[in-house]
Order: sequence, then structure tokens, then C-alpha cells
Amino acid sequence: MKKYLLTPIGRLRLLGFLEGLSFVALVFIAMPIKYMQDNPSWVKTIGPIHGALFIGFVLLTIQVAIEQGWPFGKITWKLLVASVLPFGTFYVDKTILKPLADQQ
Repeated sequence: MKKYLLTPIGRLRLLGFLEGLSFVALVFIAMPIKYMQDNPSWVKTIGPIHGALFIGFVLLTIQVAIEQGWPFGKITWKLLVASVLPFGTFYVDKTILKPLADQQ
């Protein structure tokens, strides 16, 4: 866990994991409970948490991209698009962020 907190890419990977987890929980757990059991309490709880993690991921992606000098067309846009797709942050973590972190 400590390795994720020491570098900007490590922090981005950790936040991406948390954002992806909250998105999956919102879409595949909270939303079905809301509509199948008419119980919006899960969405009211998980929704704001996911929203804060999403905004944090987008801002941290932009910050790390500027610090690392990433070209927008190669890496940055892929991370931003992945944040709006279920399981997207897990995919870019494995294919983009982990290899970048291993290089450092």
C-alpha cells in the first residue's frame, strides 16, 4: 500500500481503483436495488461518494498529466474516458498506469 502513496502515478492508480470500485457498486448494486426494491438509500449513500472520487480522479489525472508531460492525445484522454465507463479505470490501470509506474 505504501508504494501507491509515494508517487503521483501511484496515487492516481489508488484513486482510480477506488473510483472504479465505487462506480461498479453504484451501477451494479445500488441502482438495481433502487429500481427493483424501490429503495433509493443505497444510491443516496454511494452516489455522492462516487461523485467525489470521480471529480478527484479527473483533477488528479490532469495534474499528473501536466507534471509528467503526457501528451493529451496519447494517455490523458484515455484515462479521462475510462473514468466514465464501468471497469474503465481497472483497464487503464493494467494497460497504462501500471507499466508507467514500473518504469519509475
